[in-house]
Amino acid sequence: MQRTALSMITLGLDSGTQSTKCIALDLDSGKIVASASHAYGLIEGLPAGHLEQNPQTWLDAVDKTVRACIQQLGKKKDRVRAIGVSGQQHGFVPLNKKNEVIRPAKLWCDTSTADQCKQFESEFGGVEELIKLAGNSIPPGFTAPKILWLKQNEPKNFKALHTVLLPHDYINFYLTGEKGMEFGDASGTGLLDVRTKQWCRPLLEFIDEGLEECLPPLASSRRAIGLLTDSLREAWGLSKSPVVSAGGGDNMMGAIGTGNVRPGVVTASLGTSGTLYAFAAEPVVDSEGEVAAFCDSTDRWMPLVCTMNVTVATEQVRKMFNWSHEELEKHVLETPAGAGGLVFLPYLNGERTPNLPQGTGIFHGLTTETMEPGYMARAVMEGVTLGLAYGLNRFRQHGIEPTEIRLTGGGSKSAVWRQICADIFSVPTVCLQSAEGAALGAALQAAYACAAAEGEPTRFLVLAEKYVALDEKTRCQPHNSRRETYARLLTRQSDLTTRLHTAGYL
Repeated sequence: MQRTALSMITLGLDSGTQSTKCIALDLDSGKIVASASHAYGLIEGLPAGHLEQNPQTWLDAVDKTVRACIQQLGKKKDRVRAIGVSGQQHGFVPLNKKNEVIRPAKLWCDTSTADQCKQFESEFGGVEELIKLAGNSIPPGFTAPKILWLKQNEPKNFKALHTVLLPHDYINFYLTGEKGMEFGDASGTGLLDVRTKQWCRPLLEFIDEGLEECLPPLASSRRAIGLLTDSLREAWGLSKSPVVSAGGGDNMMGAIGTGNVRPGVVTASLGTSGTLYAFAAEPVVDSEGEVAAFCDSTDRWMPLVCTMNVTVATEQVRKMFNWSHEELEKHVLETPAGAGGLVFLPYLNGERTPNLPQGTGIFHGLTTETMEPGYMARAVMEGVTLGLAYGLNRFRQHGIEPTEIRLTGGGSKSAVWRQICADIFSVPTVCLQSAEGAALGAALQAAYACAAAEGEPTRFLVLAEKYVALDEKTRCQPHNSRRETYARLLTRQSDLTTRLHTAGYL
């Protein structure tokens, strides 16, 4: 019987800030049949705000995790026919003419470029004008200010700059020898006009007149970038070089891996920080800049909202009362919805949405009843979720109507938190059977690219319906009886935030 293009194993790589993971997805069974991970850290001893990694660290981790997966596959390794890469967004990998890394990569979390961001705003007339120009503002996390920082702070290194790559692009270059950039991750540089999917010339020229020559070819996220090099194929013991897809940023791959490839589905990550993103058939540009106007890695668009304080806040209250996770869950469950009117402003690390870089956390509504551990714990869990609800309402204001929220991240393991999300969002919530959203998305994009290359094209929606499995045991329906309570608390949280910020206290 002749095998079809979808009768294969694909490898999905997720190269992040703390580790790299590799999974092997068997498209016949729909199961992850091998997995491996390798942890690493940041470069130590740098000044405050400078967060960097040596890109060789990522390549070493890719090599180790792929080898481990191939070893687990045994005789099945010859069914590996495609590889996809998910990478941390916004990082800046500078190469010279010899394709050598000039200096360590500045990462998404590097904030040393705040001055360069101010220079962009000053040159182009502020955040609103930048958004009019290319669809996004230019915060410190983006790639654009990192390139300007290099020019202004390390002129010798900038003079040697020949190619600008993002982290996942550099891994693709290692795998295939080909340089390229796809629309999704490129939109996180701040240099792409997300409406036209073309480089924004005024922004490029503000950094340097020759910068465009340093950017690799920009092309569709749906394509294959190349084949695995013969040297790696031989080193990994494969008989045939797999196709390597265009790959994408971690959020873009997470969208594919959570089935967020059609209108109505929204992914919410309850991690240390929080992320909301949705699928859009057209660009979603927020004139106030609170919704990031990204492209996705299926050649559509992916509006995204990020908050800085989610499990960082719940972990703080858990440690404050010396509780286990189970005890935290119990105390929150035993406390009535709305926590007796106690509101928590969850800005422990400042905040990104709303934009409060100097923000702090505040309890409002403490009484002799609510100044108790259970009430405070519930107010914290509700407060960080209300913060995400603020972002979800920004989606709604831009025409995005969520019908299902797919929860990921550590916080989604909590049953009471999942119900709080459903109640506050007023949308059903559900978790995924696999926690490997970005790696799974990379494996599915690889399957898409390989099928297209072999003349048997498929659709991302078909792949998602077949391989993205929901954990129906975790599904929560919103309680209509709590809608008014949480709507009132969200209004109070937003009003308190505005008033305190206006007064200079946030």
